[in-house]
Amino acid sequence: MKGFWKIYSISVSYKWTAFLVVFYNLLFVIFNLLSLVLFIPFLQLIFPDKDAKMEMMARPVLKNNWSNFFGWCSDMYQYEMQQMVKNDPKFALFFVCISVLVAFFLKGLFRYLAIYNHSFIKVAVVKDLRRKLFEKSLRLPMSFYTEERKGDLMARINNDIGEFEFASQAMLELVFREPIAIILSLVTLIYISPQLTLFSLILLPVSAFIISRIGKSLKRTAKQGQEQMGVLLSTLEENFGGMRVIKAFDASAYIKKTFEGINERHRYLLTKTYRKKDLSSPLNEVLGSMVMIGLVWFGGSMILDGNGKSELDGPQFVTFIILFSQLLRPIQGIATSASTIQKAQVSYARYEEVMQMDEEIHETPDPVPFDGIHKGISFQNVGFKYSDDWVLENLSFEIPKGKMLALVGESGSGKSTIADLILKFYKVNEGAVMFDDIDIRNISDSDLRRQVSVVNQESILFNDSVRNNIAFGLEDCSEEKIIEAAKVAHAHDFIMNLENGYDTRIGERGNKLSGGQKQRISIARAILRDPSILILDEATSALDSESEKNVHEALESLMKNRTSLVIAHRLSTIKNADMILVLQKGKVVEMGKHEELLAHQGYYASMYSMLLSN
Repeated sequence: MKGFWKIYSISVSYKWTAFLVVFYNLLFVIFNLLSLVLFIPFLQLIFPDKDAKMEMMARPVLKNNWSNFFGWCSDMYQYEMQQMVKNDPKFALFFVCISVLVAFFLKGLFRYLAIYNHSFIKVAVVKDLRRKLFEKSLRLPMSFYTEERKGDLMARINNDIGEFEFASQAMLELVFREPIAIILSLVTLIYISPQLTLFSLILLPVSAFIISRIGKSLKRTAKQGQEQMGVLLSTLEENFGGMRVIKAFDASAYIKKTFEGINERHRYLLTKTYRKKDLSSPLNEVLGSMVMIGLVWFGGSMILDGNGKSELDGPQFVTFIILFSQLLRPIQGIATSASTIQKAQVSYARYEEVMQMDEEIHETPDPVPFDGIHKGISFQNVGFKYSDDWVLENLSFEIPKGKMLALVGESGSGKSTIADLILKFYKVNEGAVMFDDIDIRNISDSDLRRQVSVVNQESILFNDSVRNNIAFGLEDCSEEKIIEAAKVAHAHDFIMNLENGYDTRIGERGNKLSGGQKQRISIARAILRDPSILILDEATSALDSESEKNVHEALESLMKNRTSLVIAHRLSTIKNADMILVLQKGKVVEMGKHEELLAHQGYYASMYSMLLSN
């Protein structure tokens, strides 16, 4: 039930518009019923019992007791119809036809107004949920993106939240429109024949029980189908991203076979879901027709056995059957809405699963203002692990302000983890990372990252213009500053040779550019931010010799008077580092300048000799 009420609160989040939807639906229900009830007195007057003599009724009087208001309205309408039939039957027929036509027109008008307002709600609700889930995904720690499939998150944002577009409408109809329609219809049916209404209510619970069983089964299948959609999207994202490798290794047949299996599983579950969902409507019709036949038999028996003395006459019985058929519509609507909400509850559970995930690194309520380092960065007995095994153990070192610290070591030794801790992507398990005398946990994310620029080994660019990629994350950045940053990164010349210069869109992940060009755009992006702290993770690995030389000059100029952390496998790029840390399995095994480490003839010297020999 928790999921049900959560979906309800989401559906009525736009209160005024939701009120209008409920109000117009209520008017739709009233005029839908009225369009049928208007015929009853007229049928009784133009098709009277042959053995009964028409008795002219007196004009009804409304007494002080308002509880009889609806009875007075019915009597008043019957009295007026009686007068019209007596004076001019054809006019009475014309009047009824016009009245019914007006009722149908108003019924359609109010139904459209309800749909008109609800079209805003269901789209706005989906937009809000997608926004909240996307904002949450931006706050989730980096560990989420290493442990979870991105395709599954895309499935939750797209497919799962898309279910709320239908669920919000179904919810308002389930809670407000259909129950009101059922109550008004039952009141009218009881007014016509309490005995026949009681008989119908004995038959209806059977269909409700069968439909509830289908709903529970639908919920289980829907959950499996939505989870499989996440697997499908993850596979697509993975394969499209690795298309170069797939083609290079001629693995298309293998990938095709793997995808076909996943796709077939999704087809099976989705087909099963649709079949169960679509079963409720025809099953309701069959069950409804069985109830209807039972009513025809029971009601017909009352009339035939009553010999004219039954409480029910022919016109009333026909009207009862017509009204009861209208009663089945909201009952079927409840069954259909319940099926839709069952699916949405599964989607909401998957939505909540992400929304309730721990963001791990929480902003301190009273952050210490930070406008850059004045002394330096220090790691004090830092221990860190992603899961069970320690990646860094009892790690201590300092990066004085304006100095360059280089990290070298084999893959998995913890180099990139150190950079991630400085960026506050993760929180330490032991010890502390200090900026001057401030624990990094007491600095707000925005203050910290305004002072840091990163150039990664893999150039991460976006499908946007060159200009917007360089000015990424900065607002109101002048053209002159963008061009100046591009020139420092030795990127201006090739940018001007592109089709639209700085306005050229570079494709997904910048695939319209070469590796060296992408890297220089990344470096220009870092330069433009004018950071006090610079992190270079294999920043020149994708450059050719000439570009590497030019960019090295630019980086050396950029790193002056800035605190720099450089991660490198190519040891020739860090000869001028103020300090080199040699890491092995999360521990510092050597520390010193390039010449000192070579003279030591230790692990660093053997690595350097190996690279020279290659």
